[in-house]
Amino acid sequence: MAKPKKTPRPKAQTPKGFRDYFGAEVAQRTDMLRTIAGVYHRYGFEALESAAVETVEALGKFLPDVDRPNEGVFAWQEEDDKDNGDWLALRYDLTAPLARVFAQHRNDLPTPYRRFAMGPVWRNEKPGPGRFRQFYQCDADTVGSGSIAADSEICAMLSDTLEAVGIDRGDYVIRINNRKVLNGVLEVMGLSDDAQKADVLRTIDKFDKVGESGVRELLGKGRLDASGAYIDGVGLDAEQAEPVIAFLTSKADDTAGTLANLRAAIGDSDVGAKGVDELQQMADLLAAGGYGPDRIIIDPSVVRGLGYYTGPVFEAELTFEIKDEKGRSRSFGSVAGGGRYDDLVKRFTGQEVPATGVSIGVDRLLAALHMKGRLSTETTGPVVVTVMDRDRMADYQAIVSELRAAGIRAEMYLGNPKNFGNQLKYADQRNSPIAIIQGGDELEQGILQVKDLILGAKIAETATHEEWKERPSQFEIPRADLVARITQLLADQSS
Repeated sequence: MAKPKKTPRPKAQTPKGFRDYFGAEVAQRTDMLRTIAGVYHRYGFEALESAAVETVEALGKFLPDVDRPNEGVFAWQEEDDKDNGDWLALRYDLTAPLARVFAQHRNDLPTPYRRFAMGPVWRNEKPGPGRFRQFYQCDADTVGSGSIAADSEICAMLSDTLEAVGIDRGDYVIRINNRKVLNGVLEVMGLSDDAQKADVLRTIDKFDKVGESGVRELLGKGRLDASGAYIDGVGLDAEQAEPVIAFLTSKADDTAGTLANLRAAIGDSDVGAKGVDELQQMADLLAAGGYGPDRIIIDPSVVRGLGYYTGPVFEAELTFEIKDEKGRSRSFGSVAGGGRYDDLVKRFTGQEVPATGVSIGVDRLLAALHMKGRLSTETTGPVVVTVMDRDRMADYQAIVSELRAAGIRAEMYLGNPKNFGNQLKYADQRNSPIAIIQGGDELEQGILQVKDLILGAKIAETATHEEWKERPSQFEIPRADLVARITQLLADQSS
């Protein structure tokens, strides 16, 4: 009789495209989300927490670069009715759920509805360096207002948010464009084939990478890329391509010059003229609010990829340089983007509902702050109360509880107390600032031994024996003075 096969142990590894986040990272993200929420709240936006799961039908075909609604998302069908059951999926952004929420609850919500939302989203895409299948987004949207002031306000709020989380003015720029201007350019070109229009849009989106000459080649017959591979072009002649080039190169030294160049690029197109007028309104409103070109500019090269944008579009780009994996300097790039999407809610209601919003990539912002040296990977751990006598656990618990009641982060050592050195090693692993010790002698005298672990580490690295005697890292305090003395020591350490 064959022996039954043993069930193999599961592999202790994260799924491809996912990662685990530990204490410091989670704490820093929490702090950032709290800061961002404070800015959004100051602007009058209200929090919304919608479900992480939506029907595939509600999400729609708005995920970039996919043709089927359940491609690119993590989707499954309800078990109770495989033939007629709904397909469900993890949300791939926070905007599609907002459209469903507003359509469902519009009779109970104020109009305009101003909401912000924060949380993880999931995309079933090929992972890569810095590209994960689960990541955090932080959105703010105004639904129900067609006013260009709503778009301007989003851009101003985005500027304030970046500065609030620690991105200095001069290290970022918010770039604004308008899809109506681009539609006007396509109209002037006389393109009627939707596939050809899509090819032109994709080519425009490569302007930052290949420049004017590269775009000319891609609009025409094609070009060789850096690897030597030949990329087929759109097939336009030089005259057809000229409005695109005029549009992409219309950025001038000031806003007035850029707008004048855009008017020339869109010719007699009414929709293009409306787009330029909206950009003018945004520029005027932002200037009135004190948001000048040192923070926000009009840039025709901004082309958002998602198909539902219908008016102003904007991106926040960090302009400081970083080193890539090969040691080459490059700009950090985009950390936020958004725009106006007046057709999204219409899918549910049949009526056009204007909306505009922005999404911030929280993980990219955190990475940027780390690269700028604004965040440390270390966090301060709790005060550790060591255990010298197993029979006196209640005494140690009383010390911990007293510290916690005073708002001090503290814990009692819960491992094997036999080896005292292991307790201090544990405190070092936790990056604890202080260890508290009380043996039988200290108990009789009504005192505690306090070990300043931060000072101790510094002394061990740099101090002479004489300095160590003058600045001892371990000292006695009266038991009655526990909270006052530990509070003071923590304050001294932080300063």
